[in-house]
Amino acid sequence: MNSFHALTQTSGVIAPGRWHIARILGWMLAMLVVTVIELSLQSIIREKLTTSPTVIISAAFVTVALAYGTYVLLVRRLEKRPVSELALRPAILELPLGILIGGGITASVMLVLLALGDVSFQAATWTDWAHDIRETLGTGFLEELLARLIIFRLLSCAFGIRTGVVVSAALFGAAHLHNPGATILSSAAISIEAGLLLSGFYIATNRIWMSIGVHAGWNFTLGAVFGAPVSGMTGEGSLMAAHFNPDAPTWITGGSFGPEASVISAVMGVGVFVLTLLFAQRKQISTS
Repeated sequence: MNSFHALTQTSGVIAPGRWHIARILGWMLAMLVVTVIELSLQSIIREKLTTSPTVIISAAFVTVALAYGTYVLLVRRLEKRPVSELALRPAILELPLGILIGGGITASVMLVLLALGDVSFQAATWTDWAHDIRETLGTGFLEELLARLIIFRLLSCAFGIRTGVVVSAALFGAAHLHNPGATILSSAAISIEAGLLLSGFYIATNRIWMSIGVHAGWNFTLGAVFGAPVSGMTGEGSLMAAHFNPDAPTWITGGSFGPEASVISAVMGVGVFVLTLLFAQRKQISTS
């Protein structure tokens, strides 16, 4: 995996030379601090805004645009390279394709639970559409900016892609430990099914769009479509309402954290991750 040049390209402030790894890690921390401060300030401003759905969605898009604009500025000015991981033309295909894949994985998990008799569904009402769209797309964009574009990419630059995948996945799982209903098992599952999987799509394309799409599609389908908890959090409306068998083992259903803590999700995540890497290797061979 170390031959994927776009992922491990180092120039500018992280160019090879003295204290190379230390400079990469320092740059990673600096980018994280700048991004988190920026997002925190925007969050304070958004709290003062009206609750109009149009304003809410517009504010979410502005937040994403400013965060990504800052990333582009930092990379161009200080890493001194083109920001190929955010090439816009491929996003037209890769973002919606990722959404479909993420939704398909989630639907497959729920179908397995249904076949096992561990979940049933009732019709419900999707009420807070503005919130669901904002949260799933906003979360997909912003978490992928932090977890993949900054942490995974720069860890890969410092230590190689394999180490970058494993460490960033572990950190991604640990970041969900504060969520409602979270356990060590749920965080391990998130690390496996999401941390590995989302890094895999970045590796396969050398761009972030499919990772964002899969992330958003997964969350939207799980919460807004099936009405299941998403990382321990529940929404106020959905197309369906999922009812899990209270007698089923939590390692099957995910318990109060939701199906993301299920071993079924972990197995499917690993399976898609492996397929994604195989695709990436075949693509590399065909273009070499």
